[in-house]
Amino acid sequence: MINIMKGTKDLLPQESYKWDMIEREIKEVARLFNLHKIATPTFEHTELFLRGVGDTTDIVNKEMYTFEDKGGRSVTLKPEGTAGVVRSYIENGLSQLPQPLKMYYETPVFRYERPQAGRLREHHQFGVEIYGADTPQQDVEVILIARTLFHRLGITAPELHINSIGCPTCRKSYNQALKAYFAAKQEELCPTCRERLQKNPLRILDCKEEKCAAIAADAPSVLDYLCADCAAHHEGVKNLLTKAGIPYSVDDRIVRGLDYYTKTVFEFVVDNIGAKSTVCGGGRYNNLVEQMGGKPCPAVGFGMGIERLVLTMTNVGASFGEVPSPDLFIANVGSADDAFLLTCALREQGVNAECDTMGRGLKAQMKLSDKLLSKFTVVIGETELKEGKAKVKRMSDGTEEEVSLSELANYINVKKG
Repeated sequence: MINIMKGTKDLLPQESYKWDMIEREIKEVARLFNLHKIATPTFEHTELFLRGVGDTTDIVNKEMYTFEDKGGRSVTLKPEGTAGVVRSYIENGLSQLPQPLKMYYETPVFRYERPQAGRLREHHQFGVEIYGADTPQQDVEVILIARTLFHRLGITAPELHINSIGCPTCRKSYNQALKAYFAAKQEELCPTCRERLQKNPLRILDCKEEKCAAIAADAPSVLDYLCADCAAHHEGVKNLLTKAGIPYSVDDRIVRGLDYYTKTVFEFVVDNIGAKSTVCGGGRYNNLVEQMGGKPCPAVGFGMGIERLVLTMTNVGASFGEVPSPDLFIANVGSADDAFLLTCALREQGVNAECDTMGRGLKAQMKLSDKLLSKFTVVIGETELKEGKAKVKRMSDGTEEEVSLSELANYINVKKG
Protein backbone atom coordinates (compact mmCIF):
# COMPACT_ATOMS: atom_id res chain seq x y z
CA MET A 1 0.00 0.00 0.00
CA ILE A 2 1.22 3.51 -0.81
CA ASN A 3 0.80 5.82 2.20
CA ILE A 4 0.19 9.55 2.25
CA MET A 5 3.26 11.78 2.11
CA LYS A 6 4.60 13.25 5.35
CA GLY A 7 3.22 16.70 6.11
CA THR A 8 0.03 16.25 4.09
CA LYS A 9 -3.45 15.27 5.20
CA ASP A 10 -6.60 13.90 3.60
CA LEU A 11 -9.84 15.80 4.07
CA LEU A 12 -12.19 12.95 4.94
CA PRO A 13 -15.94 12.87 4.20
CA GLN A 14 -16.89 12.88 7.90
CA GLU A 15 -14.81 16.04 8.48
CA SER A 16 -15.62 17.99 5.33
CA TYR A 17 -18.70 19.66 6.81
CA LYS A 18 -16.38 21.62 9.13
CA TRP A 19 -14.54 23.08 6.14
CA ASP A 20 -17.86 23.76 4.41
CA MET A 21 -19.03 25.75 7.43
CA ILE A 22 -15.82 27.83 7.50
CA GLU A 23 -16.04 28.49 3.76
CA ARG A 24 -19.66 29.64 4.11
CA GLU A 25 -18.62 32.11 6.79
CA ILE A 26 -15.71 33.30 4.66
CA LYS A 27 -18.11 34.02 1.80
CA GLU A 28 -20.47 35.88 4.14
CA VAL A 29 -17.65 38.02 5.56
CA ALA A 30 -16.49 38.71 2.00
CA ARG A 31 -20.02 39.88 1.18
CA LEU A 32 -20.16 42.13 4.24
CA PHE A 33 -16.85 43.82 3.38
CA ASN A 34 -17.30 43.84 -0.43
CA LEU A 35 -14.37 41.50 -1.08
CA HIS A 36 -14.14 39.85 -4.49
CA LYS A 37 -12.56 36.44 -5.05
CA ILE A 38 -9.27 36.06 -6.90
CA ALA A 39 -7.57 32.75 -7.76
CA THR A 40 -3.99 32.36 -8.98
CA PRO A 41 -2.17 29.23 -10.18
CA THR A 42 -0.77 26.67 -7.75
CA PHE A 43 2.69 27.08 -9.30
CA GLU A 44 4.53 30.11 -10.63
CA HIS A 45 7.97 31.03 -11.95
CA THR A 46 10.45 30.70 -9.08
CA GLU A 47 11.66 34.26 -9.68
CA LEU A 48 8.28 35.57 -8.54
CA PHE A 49 8.86 34.33 -4.99
CA LEU A 50 12.56 35.22 -4.95
CA ARG A 51 11.64 38.83 -5.75
CA GLY A 52 8.39 38.97 -3.80
CA VAL A 53 8.90 36.96 -0.63
CA GLY A 54 12.58 37.85 -0.18
CA ASP A 55 15.76 35.81 -0.50
CA THR A 56 16.65 36.21 3.20
CA THR A 57 13.45 34.57 4.47
CA ASP A 58 13.20 31.01 5.75
CA ILE A 59 10.49 30.39 3.15
CA VAL A 60 12.87 31.04 0.24
CA ASN A 61 16.01 29.63 1.86
CA LYS A 62 14.58 26.46 3.37
CA GLU A 63 10.93 25.79 2.59
CA MET A 64 10.05 26.21 -1.10
CA TYR A 65 9.10 23.27 -3.30
CA THR A 66 11.08 24.18 -6.42
CA PHE A 67 11.69 22.01 -9.48
CA GLU A 68 12.62 22.25 -13.14
CA ASP A 69 9.81 21.50 -15.60
CA LYS A 70 10.20 19.71 -18.94
CA GLY A 71 10.94 23.02 -20.63
CA GLY A 72 13.89 23.70 -18.31
CA ARG A 73 12.06 26.44 -16.42
CA SER A 74 12.41 26.79 -12.65
CA VAL A 75 8.95 26.40 -11.15
CA THR A 76 7.81 26.70 -7.51
CA LEU A 77 4.63 25.57 -5.79
CA LYS A 78 3.24 28.69 -4.15
CA PRO A 79 4.50 29.03 -0.53
CA GLU A 80 2.14 31.96 0.18
CA GLY A 81 -0.66 33.82 -1.56
CA THR A 82 0.38 37.46 -1.89
CA ALA A 83 3.11 37.26 -4.55
CA GLY A 84 0.77 35.58 -7.04
CA VAL A 85 -1.95 38.17 -6.43
CA VAL A 86 0.54 41.00 -7.00
CA ARG A 87 1.65 39.36 -10.25
CA SER A 88 -1.98 39.07 -11.36
CA TYR A 89 -2.74 42.66 -10.33
CA ILE A 90 0.06 43.94 -12.56
CA GLU A 91 -0.34 41.51 -15.46
CA ASN A 92 -4.12 41.94 -15.78
CA GLY A 93 -4.20 45.71 -15.32
CA LEU A 94 -6.34 45.50 -12.18
CA SER A 95 -5.25 49.01 -11.22
CA GLN A 96 -7.87 50.19 -13.75
CA LEU A 97 -10.66 48.85 -11.54
CA PRO A 98 -12.16 51.07 -8.80
CA GLN A 99 -9.69 51.47 -5.95
CA PRO A 100 -9.20 50.30 -3.30
CA LEU A 101 -9.48 46.89 -4.93
CA LYS A 102 -10.62 44.46 -2.24
CA MET A 103 -9.89 40.78 -2.89
CA TYR A 104 -9.81 37.46 -1.08
CA TYR A 105 -8.58 33.99 -1.92
CA GLU A 106 -8.69 30.42 -0.67
CA THR A 107 -5.69 28.46 -1.87
CA PRO A 108 -3.38 25.54 -1.11
CA VAL A 109 0.17 26.60 -0.15
CA PHE A 110 3.29 24.46 0.10
CA ARG A 111 6.19 24.76 2.53
CA TYR A 112 8.81 22.18 3.34
CA GLU A 113 8.92 22.50 7.13
CA ARG A 114 8.58 20.27 10.16
CA PRO A 115 4.94 19.16 10.31
CA GLN A 116 3.08 19.99 13.51
CA ALA A 117 -0.49 20.46 14.69
CA GLY A 118 -2.28 22.83 12.33
CA ARG A 119 0.84 23.37 10.21
CA LEU A 120 1.39 21.02 7.28
CA ARG A 121 3.65 20.96 4.24
CA GLU A 122 0.53 21.38 2.16
CA HIS A 123 -2.06 23.50 3.89
CA HIS A 124 -4.87 25.78 2.82
CA GLN A 125 -5.00 29.50 3.34
CA PHE A 126 -7.68 32.15 3.41
CA GLY A 127 -6.19 35.51 2.58
CA VAL A 128 -7.30 39.10 2.02
CA GLU A 129 -5.55 41.62 -0.24
CA ILE A 130 -6.60 45.28 -0.49
CA TYR A 131 -4.73 47.51 -2.96
CA GLY A 132 -4.76 51.27 -3.43
CA ALA A 133 -5.29 52.80 0.03
CA ASP A 134 -2.50 53.88 2.38
CA THR A 135 -4.49 54.98 5.42
CA PRO A 136 -4.93 53.79 9.01
CA GLN A 137 -8.61 53.24 8.18
CA GLN A 138 -7.64 50.63 5.59
CA ASP A 139 -5.33 48.86 8.04
CA VAL A 140 -8.07 48.73 10.66
CA GLU A 141 -10.64 47.50 8.13
CA VAL A 142 -8.35 44.57 7.28
CA ILE A 143 -7.97 43.79 10.97
CA LEU A 144 -11.76 43.98 11.35
CA ILE A 145 -12.26 41.49 8.51
CA ALA A 146 -10.16 38.90 10.34
CA ARG A 147 -11.76 39.70 13.69
CA THR A 148 -15.27 39.46 12.23
CA LEU A 149 -14.54 36.01 10.80
CA PHE A 150 -13.16 34.80 14.14
CA HIS A 151 -16.27 35.93 15.96
CA ARG A 152 -18.57 34.31 13.40
CA LEU A 153 -16.65 31.06 13.82
CA GLY A 154 -17.01 31.12 17.61
CA ILE A 155 -13.42 32.20 18.30
CA THR A 156 -14.60 35.02 20.52
CA ALA A 157 -11.45 36.14 22.34
CA PRO A 158 -8.59 36.49 19.84
CA GLU A 159 -5.79 38.75 21.07
CA LEU A 160 -4.70 41.40 18.57
CA HIS A 161 -0.99 42.25 18.63
CA ILE A 162 0.26 45.08 16.41
CA ASN A 163 3.56 46.70 15.50
CA SER A 164 5.10 48.95 12.87
CA ILE A 165 8.30 47.95 11.11
CA GLY A 166 8.63 51.25 9.29
CA CYS A 167 9.52 51.95 5.67
CA PRO A 168 12.80 51.67 3.72
CA THR A 169 13.73 55.19 4.87
CA CYS A 170 13.60 54.53 8.60
CA ARG A 171 14.52 50.85 8.24
CA LYS A 172 18.08 51.83 7.26
CA SER A 173 18.85 53.41 10.62
CA TYR A 174 17.11 50.59 12.45
CA ASN A 175 19.09 47.96 10.55
CA GLN A 176 22.29 49.75 11.51
CA ALA A 177 21.25 49.66 15.17
CA LEU A 178 20.44 45.96 14.91
CA LYS A 179 23.76 45.20 13.24
CA ALA A 180 25.62 47.00 15.98
CA TYR A 181 23.69 45.13 18.68
CA PHE A 182 23.93 41.64 17.18
CA ALA A 183 27.53 42.03 15.97
CA ALA A 184 28.69 42.06 19.58
CA LYS A 185 26.89 38.75 20.12
CA GLN A 186 27.32 37.08 16.75
CA GLU A 187 29.32 34.14 18.12
CA GLU A 188 26.25 33.20 20.18
CA LEU A 189 23.89 33.33 17.19
CA CYS A 190 22.90 30.27 15.14
CA PRO A 191 24.70 29.89 11.75
CA THR A 192 21.61 31.12 9.87
CA CYS A 193 21.38 34.29 11.94
CA ARG A 194 25.09 34.99 11.48
CA GLU A 195 24.34 35.11 7.75
CA ARG A 196 21.25 37.24 8.37
CA LEU A 197 23.40 39.73 10.30
CA GLN A 198 25.03 40.79 7.05
CA LYS A 199 22.05 40.48 4.68
CA ASN A 200 18.97 41.41 6.72
CA PRO A 201 19.37 41.71 10.53
CA LEU A 202 15.62 42.25 10.94
CA ARG A 203 15.14 38.51 10.19
CA ILE A 204 17.07 37.64 13.37
CA LEU A 205 14.09 38.92 15.38
CA ASP A 206 11.98 36.20 13.74
CA CYS A 207 14.36 33.31 14.53
CA LYS A 208 12.78 30.41 16.43
CA GLU A 209 16.07 29.17 17.95
CA GLU A 210 15.89 29.66 21.73
CA LYS A 211 19.35 31.20 22.08
CA CYS A 212 18.69 33.67 19.25
CA ALA A 213 15.26 34.56 20.65
CA ALA A 214 16.81 35.24 24.06
CA ILE A 215 19.40 37.57 22.53
CA ALA A 216 16.78 39.30 20.36
CA ALA A 217 14.62 40.03 23.41
CA ASP A 218 16.96 42.89 24.38
CA ALA A 219 17.54 44.22 20.86
CA PRO A 220 16.65 47.85 20.03
CA SER A 221 12.96 48.53 19.39
CA VAL A 222 11.89 49.41 15.86
CA LEU A 223 9.40 51.90 17.30
CA ASP A 224 12.31 54.12 18.40
CA TYR A 225 13.50 54.46 14.80
CA LEU A 226 10.29 55.22 12.90
CA CYS A 227 10.32 58.24 10.62
CA ALA A 228 7.66 60.93 11.13
CA ASP A 229 5.33 59.46 8.47
CA CYS A 230 5.52 55.90 9.81
CA ALA A 231 5.13 57.06 13.41
CA ALA A 232 2.05 59.11 12.49
CA HIS A 233 0.57 56.13 10.62
CA HIS A 234 1.17 53.85 13.61
CA GLU A 235 -0.49 56.34 15.98
CA GLY A 236 -3.41 56.63 13.57
CA VAL A 237 -3.93 52.87 13.60
CA LYS A 238 -3.80 52.74 17.40
CA ASN A 239 -6.18 55.66 17.81
CA LEU A 240 -8.70 54.20 15.36
CA LEU A 241 -8.57 50.77 17.02
CA THR A 242 -9.31 52.47 20.33
CA LYS A 243 -12.20 54.47 18.85
CA ALA A 244 -13.61 51.27 17.31
CA GLY A 245 -13.45 49.52 20.68
CA ILE A 246 -11.01 46.86 19.49
CA PRO A 247 -8.60 45.72 22.24
CA TYR A 248 -4.96 45.43 21.16
CA SER A 249 -1.43 45.34 22.51
CA VAL A 250 1.72 46.68 20.89
CA ASP A 251 4.43 44.04 20.42
CA ASP A 252 7.59 45.56 18.96
CA ARG A 253 9.02 42.10 18.22
CA ILE A 254 6.46 41.26 15.55
CA VAL A 255 8.23 41.44 12.18
CA ARG A 256 6.42 38.61 10.29
CA GLY A 257 8.30 36.03 8.24
CA LEU A 258 8.26 37.83 4.88
CA ASP A 259 10.52 40.62 3.64
CA TYR A 260 7.85 42.64 1.85
CA TYR A 261 6.12 44.12 4.93
CA THR A 262 6.21 47.87 5.68
CA LYS A 263 4.57 49.96 8.38
CA THR A 264 1.73 48.05 10.10
CA VAL A 265 2.15 44.37 10.93
CA PHE A 266 -0.25 42.41 13.13
CA GLU A 267 -1.09 38.97 14.49
CA PHE A 268 -4.13 37.43 16.11
CA VAL A 269 -3.26 35.03 18.92
CA VAL A 270 -5.63 32.55 20.58
CA ASP A 271 -5.16 30.71 23.85
CA ASN A 272 -5.53 27.11 22.68
CA ILE A 273 -6.14 25.39 26.04
CA GLY A 274 -3.08 26.75 27.83
CA ALA A 275 -0.79 27.43 24.85
CA LYS A 276 -0.97 30.63 22.79
CA SER A 277 -1.05 30.14 19.05
CA THR A 278 -0.92 32.62 16.17
CA VAL A 279 -3.95 31.99 13.95
CA CYS A 280 -3.65 34.97 11.60
CA GLY A 281 -0.88 37.28 10.48
CA GLY A 282 -0.66 40.18 8.11
CA GLY A 283 0.20 43.79 7.54
CA ARG A 284 1.04 46.42 4.98
CA TYR A 285 3.31 45.97 1.94
CA ASN A 286 3.38 49.31 0.20
CA ASN A 287 6.41 48.71 -2.03
CA LEU A 288 5.68 45.21 -3.30
CA VAL A 289 3.69 46.09 -6.42
CA GLU A 290 6.40 48.48 -7.61
CA GLN A 291 9.11 45.99 -6.62
CA MET A 292 7.43 43.39 -8.85
CA GLY A 293 7.36 45.71 -11.87
CA GLY A 294 4.09 47.61 -11.42
CA LYS A 295 3.32 51.24 -10.72
CA PRO A 296 3.60 52.32 -7.05
CA CYS A 297 0.57 51.04 -5.16
CA PRO A 298 0.03 50.67 -1.41
CA ALA A 299 -1.39 47.36 -0.20
CA VAL A 300 -2.41 45.61 3.00
CA GLY A 301 -3.71 42.15 3.82
CA PHE A 302 -3.45 38.98 5.88
CA GLY A 303 -3.45 35.19 5.68
CA MET A 304 -4.80 32.46 7.96
CA GLY A 305 -4.61 28.69 7.64
CA ILE A 306 -7.86 26.72 7.32
CA GLU A 307 -6.38 23.67 9.10
CA ARG A 308 -5.34 25.87 12.01
CA LEU A 309 -8.82 27.42 12.11
CA VAL A 310 -10.39 23.95 12.39
CA LEU A 311 -7.95 23.01 15.17
CA THR A 312 -8.53 26.27 17.04
CA MET A 313 -12.31 25.99 16.80
CA THR A 314 -12.11 22.45 18.14
CA ASN A 315 -9.86 23.46 21.02
CA VAL A 316 -12.03 26.38 22.12
CA GLY A 317 -15.24 24.36 21.82
CA ALA A 318 -16.71 26.33 18.91
CA SER A 319 -19.61 24.78 17.01
CA PHE A 320 -19.32 23.57 13.42
CA GLY A 321 -23.09 23.28 13.17
CA GLU A 322 -25.08 20.14 12.52
CA VAL A 323 -23.53 17.19 10.74
CA PRO A 324 -25.22 17.15 7.30
CA SER A 325 -27.87 14.46 6.96
CA PRO A 326 -30.68 13.55 4.55
CA ASP A 327 -34.03 15.25 4.99
CA LEU A 328 -35.69 12.00 3.99
CA PHE A 329 -34.65 8.38 3.55
CA ILE A 330 -36.88 6.33 1.26
CA ALA A 331 -36.81 2.64 2.13
CA ASN A 332 -38.43 0.12 -0.19
CA VAL A 333 -40.07 -3.27 0.00
CA GLY A 334 -39.45 -4.93 -3.36
CA SER A 335 -39.70 -1.69 -5.32
CA ALA A 336 -36.12 -0.36 -5.54
CA ASP A 337 -36.62 1.32 -8.93
CA ASP A 338 -39.72 3.17 -7.73
CA ALA A 339 -37.91 4.32 -4.59
CA PHE A 340 -34.97 5.51 -6.68
CA LEU A 341 -37.17 7.44 -9.13
CA LEU A 342 -39.10 9.04 -6.26
CA THR A 343 -35.80 10.05 -4.66
CA CYS A 344 -34.69 11.70 -7.90
CA ALA A 345 -38.00 13.56 -8.23
CA LEU A 346 -37.78 14.84 -4.65
CA ARG A 347 -34.25 16.14 -5.19
CA GLU A 348 -35.51 18.19 -8.14
CA GLN A 349 -37.95 19.80 -5.69
CA GLY A 350 -35.22 20.77 -3.23
CA VAL A 351 -35.41 17.81 -0.84
CA ASN A 352 -32.18 16.20 0.34
CA ALA A 353 -33.44 12.67 -0.26
CA GLU A 354 -31.61 9.35 -0.07
CA CYS A 355 -32.42 5.71 -0.83
CA ASP A 356 -30.71 2.34 -0.95
CA THR A 357 -28.81 1.43 -4.14
CA MET A 358 -27.16 -1.77 -2.88
CA GLY A 359 -30.11 -4.15 -2.74
CA ARG A 360 -30.40 -4.24 1.06
CA GLY A 361 -33.36 -5.76 2.88
CA LEU A 362 -35.77 -3.51 4.74
CA LYS A 363 -34.13 -4.02 8.14
CA ALA A 364 -30.70 -3.10 6.74
CA GLN A 365 -32.19 -0.08 4.98
CA MET A 366 -33.61 1.20 8.27
CA LYS A 367 -30.21 0.75 9.94
CA LEU A 368 -28.65 2.75 7.10
CA SER A 369 -31.21 5.51 7.63
CA ASP A 370 -30.20 5.67 11.31
CA LYS A 371 -26.49 5.81 10.47
CA LEU A 372 -27.10 8.64 8.01
CA LEU A 373 -29.01 10.55 10.73
CA SER A 374 -31.99 10.98 8.41
CA LYS A 375 -34.60 13.43 9.70
CA PHE A 376 -37.53 11.49 8.23
CA THR A 377 -37.99 7.99 6.86
CA VAL A 378 -40.70 6.58 4.62
CA VAL A 379 -41.22 2.98 3.49
CA ILE A 380 -42.81 2.37 0.10
CA GLY A 381 -44.00 -0.88 -1.39
CA GLU A 382 -46.73 -2.08 -3.69
CA THR A 383 -49.55 -0.86 -1.40
CA GLU A 384 -48.12 2.65 -0.94
CA LEU A 385 -47.49 3.03 -4.65
CA LYS A 386 -51.00 1.84 -5.51
CA GLU A 387 -52.72 4.13 -2.98
CA GLY A 388 -50.36 7.07 -3.65
CA LYS A 389 -49.67 7.68 0.03
CA ALA A 390 -47.34 6.46 2.77
CA LYS A 391 -46.52 6.95 6.44
CA VAL A 392 -43.65 9.37 7.09
CA LYS A 393 -41.77 8.84 10.34
CA ARG A 394 -40.01 11.67 12.15
CA MET A 395 -36.86 10.02 13.45
CA SER A 396 -36.29 12.39 16.38
CA ASP A 397 -39.45 11.32 18.25
CA GLY A 398 -40.87 8.37 16.28
CA THR A 399 -44.15 10.09 15.36
CA GLU A 400 -45.77 9.12 12.06
CA GLU A 401 -48.07 10.93 9.67
CA GLU A 402 -49.70 9.70 6.47
CA VAL A 403 -48.77 11.85 3.50
CA SER A 404 -49.71 11.78 -0.18
CA LEU A 405 -46.66 10.88 -2.30
CA SER A 406 -47.46 13.81 -4.59
CA GLU A 407 -47.24 16.17 -1.57
CA LEU A 408 -44.17 14.54 -0.06
CA ALA A 409 -41.76 17.29 -1.12
CA ASN A 410 -43.93 20.09 0.29
CA TYR A 411 -44.44 18.13 3.52
CA ILE A 412 -40.69 17.59 4.06
CA ASN A 413 -39.73 21.14 3.12
CA VAL A 414 -42.20 22.50 5.69
CA LYS A 415 -41.52 20.02 8.48
CA LYS A 416 -37.71 19.80 8.31
CA GLY A 417 -37.23 23.31 9.65
